[in-house]
Amino acid sequence: MDVAELVSDADLLSGALRRDGHGQRYRRGQALFTEGDRAERVFLIESGWVLISSTSPEGREIVLGIRGSGEIIGEMSMLDGAARSATAVAIGDVDAIVSPGATLNRALQDAAAARGLVLILAARLRDADRTRIQFATLDTLGRVAERLLELSERFGHDTGNGIAVELPLSQEQLASWCGASRESTVKALGTLRSLHCITTGRQSLVIHDLVALRVHARRRPSG
Repeated sequence: MDVAELVSDADLLSGALRRDGHGQRYRRGQALFTEGDRAERVFLIESGWVLISSTSPEGREIVLGIRGSGEIIGEMSMLDGAARSATAVAIGDVDAIVSPGATLNRALQDAAAARGLVLILAARLRDADRTRIQFATLDTLGRVAERLLELSERFGHDTGNGIAVELPLSQEQLASWCGASRESTVKALGTLRSLHCITTGRQSLVIHDLVALRVHARRRPSG
């Protein structure tokens, strides 16, 4: 099975959620679901950004990831019946399709839709494995570079002067996502600016040197 077939399977799953779901808008700071809640719904993000986080035993927010347009969230609890393991909060206006959990279960009776969900879960498992490796091997500069690369690949657009990326995270949230302190994350951003890799604005940045970012993140050259 090639990549195009797998993507088509994922689209089949999304189509099922759209058919049985309803559209809903979430304003910035509004939770789609909360850690510990009973799971009853699945969400397909149509537009906007959703921050996925968990709370440490000390009460500190731990950023686990960001989800954007076209991504499904809230599916894990529907599969195993456990309470929500994380909180999903809109970090800007978010339009989503909200579907009953039963829709997901019915859709998964179709082999193609089930393969679509396997594709999603496999990608997230790979991402979690890669993150663990980064935390073990990269310094803060490398982790920040890796996160900026991820944002550019998923949400960036070419302006002719670089890759522009919205950055709707607070410095504390970005630091948590990088597994670093706020102070060291701010210092890393300053270093990347001084090296002319990036320029930053209010909740946005432009990446001017993808090659240099890849070097700092210890990624293999593209192509």
